[in-house]
Amino acid sequence: MTATSELDDSFHVFDTTLRDGAQREGINLTVADKLAIARHLDDFGVGFIEGGWPGANPRDTEFFARARQEIDFKHAQLVAFGSTRRAGATAAEDHQVDALLDSGAQVITLVAKSHDRHVELALRTTLDENLAMVADTVSHLKARGRRVFVDCEHFFDGYRANPEYAKSVVRTASRAGADVVILCDTNGGMLPAQIQAVVATVLADTGARLGIHAQDDTGCAVANTLAAVDAGATHVQCTANGYGERVGNANLFPVVAALELKYGKRVLPEGRLREMTRISHAVAEVVNLTPSTHQPYVGVSAFAHKAGLHASAIKVDPDLYQHIDPELVGNTMRMLVSDMAGRASIELKGKELGIDLGGDRELVGRVVERVKERELAGYTYEAADASFELLLRAEAEGRPLTYFDVESWRAITEDRPDGTHANEATVKLWAKGERIVATAEGNGPVNALDRSLRVALEKIYPELAKLELVDYRVRILEGVHGTQSTTRVLISTTDGTGEWATVGVGENVIAASWQALEDAYAYGLLRAGVTPAG
Repeated sequence: MTATSELDDSFHVFDTTLRDGAQREGINLTVADKLAIARHLDDFGVGFIEGGWPGANPRDTEFFARARQEIDFKHAQLVAFGSTRRAGATAAEDHQVDALLDSGAQVITLVAKSHDRHVELALRTTLDENLAMVADTVSHLKARGRRVFVDCEHFFDGYRANPEYAKSVVRTASRAGADVVILCDTNGGMLPAQIQAVVATVLADTGARLGIHAQDDTGCAVANTLAAVDAGATHVQCTANGYGERVGNANLFPVVAALELKYGKRVLPEGRLREMTRISHAVAEVVNLTPSTHQPYVGVSAFAHKAGLHASAIKVDPDLYQHIDPELVGNTMRMLVSDMAGRASIELKGKELGIDLGGDRELVGRVVERVKERELAGYTYEAADASFELLLRAEAEGRPLTYFDVESWRAITEDRPDGTHANEATVKLWAKGERIVATAEGNGPVNALDRSLRVALEKIYPELAKLELVDYRVRILEGVHGTQSTTRVLISTTDGTGEWATVGVGENVIAASWQALEDAYAYGLLRAGVTPAG
């Protein structure tokens, strides 16, 4: 079903994640994946979603058939991608052009050669025949009621080599009825000033409505896209999270955020910009790639502050060190606690965690010194909020948050003559006045320790049955003598509704893991509302 957007047609946000973005190394989308991403993009409010090349492969053909039946588009129009007709034929007899019509898409993007060398070497035809291919295919599709966009492939390189011919392709497409002609930096080698100058010249010389498609090989795709807008382009082609071939495409999210928040352009339906962080992470989950923590606007570190000087200013006014309110894009400000932390950092972090430090300067000072002391020993609290919260609450309450007291633990790894291995751990602890001894096997000594601790504690605290260890990271810090070194372990745990990280440091990986496990279980009980024993 075709959407009816509340926005006018004066500016287009065109997403090509399902085609160009899918060319990224490591991404292999199923039809179900493409349908899921299309729903997310429509929910975000983009105007156009390029679904792929129907007829070129069975997967894309199936996608268009299923999308017509399964997705009720509320904001976006689905776009089919294909090429101009073959040289020496007509559009009416070209089967791949027929496949574009058969897809049911009411908007079609045609890729056309605009670099003279590509016409002669890749298409193996004449420059005049290439223009005829563009005109014939565009007019054929327009006569059948389709809206047509034309991607001028390698436009900027072609313009540098033969500007008059590159512009003649734009004129031909526009005169044949193309709604927009998109200038493509296919090799991604252009810089913003170059893009702006060329787009302005082509716009003045051709009078065509222009769009921009930028690859990110110079790291300038977002800047190049905005430079093209500055020069008069009214159609931007991007991919979610910048996915794409080689190093990727112009990233949809910073482009849209800049247009809405910096340029003041209305390019999304009302209220959709606040969904940006959620949509970015949702798409990353579908393609099975970890969301970039440092991505502008939507990364978890985009509004994370670490330096004590910054924290002091943010305490007075968050805008002093933030270019926008993170809530505008669905993100949040975070305070990182580290050995760079000052009093303001601790106070703001306490407020973020819901702990009222009550302006107690002595308490805050103790926490600052404690953090710096432990980070010097190898701990890292900016990556382990749960361990920091346990430390902060212990200092605020004047006692540790104790749910159990450990008498001893041990882990044994046994290598057998037949080449097999056995890992066993035993934990002895006290909880609610009861002494518990538990032994468990695992697929490694740390896993055995985790299982034995769980066996021991679940008898007393059934709330722990929900907990699951989801990530485990080890880092060897500076060596001391020979093979001696300090080991830091970070563990991520979930209870099904949230996730938290804890840290442990020791002379070996098992001792460090034990500390992180203790904190993980203690924090899980705290989240579950269980009252500490001491």
